This record gives sequence, structure tokens and C-alpha cells, in this order.
Amino acid sequence: MKNSKVYLTLANGRQFTGYSFGAQKEVVGELVFTTGMTGYIETLTDPSYYGQIVTQTFPLIGNYGMITPDMESKKPWVTAYIVREKCDKPSNFRCEGTIDEFLKAHDIPGIYGLDTRELTKIVREAGVMNAAITRKPIKDLSEVSAYAIKDAVRSVTCEEVEYSGNPDGIRVAVWDFGAKRNISRELVKRGCYCMKVPSFYTAEQILALEPQGLMLTNGPGDPSENSEIISNIRKLAGKLPIFGICLGHQLFALAMGGRTAKMKYGHRGSNQPVKNLDTGRVYISSQNHGYEVISSSVEGGKLSFINANDGTCEGFEYPELNAYTVQFHPEACGGPMDCSFLFDKFILNIKEGRYHA
Repeated sequence: MKNSKVYLTLANGRQFTGYSFGAQKEVVGELVFTTGMTGYIETLTDPSYYGQIVTQTFPLIGNYGMITPDMESKKPWVTAYIVREKCDKPSNFRCEGTIDEFLKAHDIPGIYGLDTRELTKIVREAGVMNAAITRKPIKDLSEVSAYAIKDAVRSVTCEEVEYSGNPDGIRVAVWDFGAKRNISRELVKRGCYCMKVPSFYTAEQILALEPQGLMLTNGPGDPSENSEIISNIRKLAGKLPIFGICLGHQLFALAMGGRTAKMKYGHRGSNQPVKNLDTGRVYISSQNHGYEVISSSVEGGKLSFINANDGTCEGFEYPELNAYTVQFHPEACGGPMDCSFLFDKFILNIKEGRYHA
């Protein structure tokens, strides 16, 4: 038996009819799509999706249920969730409940039963756009068009320092712009003591923790809005080894005088090919971003990775500052672990003690 009918209205006027699951509420958000065939739990709980209505291109979602240990943060951050078909009877020995129950518990609306292929084609051709989910068809698009994601990083960061790992291990400050849990897991696995610090911490507060390395994490929103963070990164550059991922990559580039630009529809999924410019080797990566670094604008750095599909910037090396950053997610989860060696490189940089304070 199908649930109540709901309507998805795009900012360009296109309208889709589907059926409601999860929370019964109306919302406005930025419509994006992700191509991952698995990892919907990680997608729902990735803070980088803050303010967005996420469409899954893979048709069946929810077949292995919801599993708390696989969550990448304490709760889901998507504004709404769109799938072709939801599974009401998941089959997995770790399953704790259905995706419908999970979305209801966290007050997030979902739509199923619409043509996600057609919806994805529209976004690919026209670009990311705002959309509304309503119980009745709407014609007035003023609220939809006016929507903008604001205060994204501040909305998803932790409120106080959180610790994990061995206190006698390598001390790494994990600057939380919307961090996925697997970043800290990968560091702890390599003997680190992670000190996850809020996004609003200053350079002085971070240095007071006496870290041996600094991780700049992923996160949501327009990177250029984070002027205070960018200013603090500039103060920290060169004072200790730095590794940046996704938003962290973009913020470090901005701190180095670079520019960022919004992409037409971004890279979201677990099958993005990235090419190492030094070796020519291509890796398959997990990604979730809607902005890119304009590589020609960055000062004092060397382009290290590009996207093999569209040639956009995927990584930078800053040898004089003992820093490197990548646009993709080497911690994956969900996705391939091709680039997990980048964490090993970070640990090696710290152990070699190459400081440039």
C-alpha cells in the first residue's frame, strides 16, 4: 500500500509526483544527486549534505536497513531524501530498523516512486537548483528561488573538544568543519590521539592543545563564507604538518590566495576517478562536494591530482609548508579505499618532525 502523494517542485518549474515516507513535512532545499550504489547510511549522516535534498541514482535503497555503527555522525543532516524504491523489509544480520523508521525518528521527509533517472538528467543539464517538497502542487516559486544554505559549518560542528584514541599516541587536532567519523577512525587506527576541535576555535586555541599534526576536515556550504577559519588557517600554515580533505582542501587553498567556484552539479558518489599527476596513476575515489578550487589561482602550491573525467582540481601539495590537501575522501566510508595511503603519508610527515614554524 502506497503512502500519501507528495510533490517535488524544482526552481525551474518542473514538478514530480511521488509518495511520502519518513517524516510528513514540507521543506525547501538544494537539490543534488549522488551516484553511490551502496553507503546510503553514510550518505544520510554525512554533514556535508547539510541543507540539501539528496537524490539517490541507484534505484533500490534500504535493502540492508539502518545500522548505527555505520553512521558517519550523530544524526542525519540531509534536508530530505529521494529514492526510486525504498525497501521495507531489509535483510542483514546487523539491521536495526528500516530507512522509513530512521527518517521518521529524525524528522526528515522522504519521497519514493518518482523517476530519479529523469530528475538526475535535469540536474546534470541545468545544474544544481533549489526545490520544494509539498503536500499540494505549488505555483509560487519565490520561496524556492530565495532559499540559500547559511551558516553551514557552524551548524554541524562540535561544540567542545572531543577526544578519541590512545592518549599516548600522536596528537592530531581534527578541525571539525563537519567531519565524518571515519577520518578520526583512520587516524586512531594509525596510533593517533585525535582531538576534534570546533570550527570556531582560533589558531591560538588549537596550538594550545599542543598537536603534532592538523587535519582539516570535510564539511558543507560555500567555502568562501568561512573568512575567520581561512584567516586562522593562514596563521597555522607552516607551524605543523597539515592534511586537508574536501572542504579542508578548499579552505587551505583560499588561505593561500586561491579562489573557489560553484560547480554545475558537483561530484557526489563513490566512483570518481582521480589522476596523480606525478605518477599518472588513476584511483577511484569517494567524493561529496559542489565547489572546486581554481588551481591557477593558488599561490605557493603544486597541483597534485585532477579529476580524470572533467580535469578539475583534486589535490595540492605545499612542500614549503609541509601541507597537502585533496578534494576527494581517502577515508571513503562508503566507497573504495584506494587512497587510504594518504593517511600514512600524513603520519610519516609528523614522525619525521618536519616543522617550519
